Amino acid sequence: MNKPAAGFSHADLSRGEMLQIMIGLGLAMLLSALDQTIVATALPTIGQDLGDFEHLPWIVTAYLVAATALTPLYGKLADIHGVRVMLLIGIFTFVLGSIACAVSPSLTWLAIARAAQGAGGGALIALAQTIIADLVSVRERGRALAYFSVVFAGASVGGPILGGVFAEYLHWSLIFWINLPLGLAAFFMTYFKLARLPLRRHPHRVDIGGAALLIIASVASLLALSWGGVRYPWGSPPILALIATALAGWAIFAWRTKTAEEPLIPLAVLADDVIRNAILAGGFGLGTFVALTMYMPIYFEGALRLSADQSGLALIPLTVATVTGAALSGRLLSRLRHYKAAPLTALALAFVALLIARQFLADLPLAALDALLAIVGFGVGAMLPVTTVCVQSAAPGHNLGTATAVMQFSRQLGAALIVAIMGAIVIGAGHGALAAEVATGAGVEALRETFRTAFLIGALFIALCFFFLARMEERDLRRER
Repeated sequence: MNKPAAGFSHADLSRGEMLQIMIGLGLAMLLSALDQTIVATALPTIGQDLGDFEHLPWIVTAYLVAATALTPLYGKLADIHGVRVMLLIGIFTFVLGSIACAVSPSLTWLAIARAAQGAGGGALIALAQTIIADLVSVRERGRALAYFSVVFAGASVGGPILGGVFAEYLHWSLIFWINLPLGLAAFFMTYFKLARLPLRRHPHRVDIGGAALLIIASVASLLALSWGGVRYPWGSPPILALIATALAGWAIFAWRTKTAEEPLIPLAVLADDVIRNAILAGGFGLGTFVALTMYMPIYFEGALRLSADQSGLALIPLTVATVTGAALSGRLLSRLRHYKAAPLTALALAFVALLIARQFLADLPLAALDALLAIVGFGVGAMLPVTTVCVQSAAPGHNLGTATAVMQFSRQLGAALIVAIMGAIVIGAGHGALAAEVATGAGVEALRETFRTAFLIGALFIALCFFFLARMEERDLRRER
């Protein structure tokens, strides 16, 4: 079991110092979370200003690919060199990438700068959570993580609104300049106070070959999932080549993990029942949530005829419920022996809610649909702190950074996979219904039928999340200090 470093506890820090560290870590998480939501609403303005709409998706893809692919490497380096120094490097790289984005003269340079920004962003969430694990006992960690869920809620709700305001009324570069004060605040708030934490270093060696294979496999996977059915048909040569590269990369990476003297992701981490099942549960649950937040606006605008800003407001119940579920589950985590009961119950209700939405979609007013989506969000939120704390508790201290990074990597990759699957179902029919002037209602009904299928697929993923969480061994976290 993982415990805070010997001879040190949060009691060695004053309340003010703890607050500064937590705010600094919250700002680091906000940088990553906000960057994934603030860009979307500014994309049309960026394309118009830079005179390039064809390559506009690269602004999103470049960041996602770089951040996801490098997350496990950051975790390994944190176990070797210390989590503080790697988090500070991540923040510094992210801020430099943001400045490069803000001054980019063309979309090509902007895409390159976004990749550099993602190279720093891959460190932020995973390493911030690792520091929380070092600083806070297992009994209190669920509550701490619940507080940080507010960061993600604020980014989900405020990011699109802020991006739209900057792009429409000021200048799109401000969506990147805003990272400069936030990043500097996060850097300096954590630089001095985190120096008081004991340096947790372990004599690992970086598996360069394994890292290269992981990056190749994950990049090919993400590009195939991002481009398939959108930029290229699924059966086209570019997508088939990416899929083949991804499959070969994952196969060779799996072989190297089994045969290398010290693999990038140790077999002890992957073999642990708690870590393996928690990672799978988190990937399916969070992926479903991300897919719903991305594609529900198509239904709101196409079938319910909401405006873009009204559609954004209609997503608030889903987001707020996720935060609420995480907060309540995190608090119960430190008090209950059978802490899986609450998230399993919430996930079961989420499964039922998606089936009800599928069955009665044509008759559901906006308020009822939002209530069902809130139930889904609550279930996913209730699962997240439980899986995070259980992964960190099960990981040996010398692999804590690696295990936390692998968890974050799996969630991001799972989200990309489920978003691609949902996109293949929704995008074609959704955009068709939005583009057409539907007078007879046939287009709306076609859109409803598309979302009935999407809700059924979403219910399947929630069921898989429930299954893996139920399989996860329930160790007594109350004994940890």
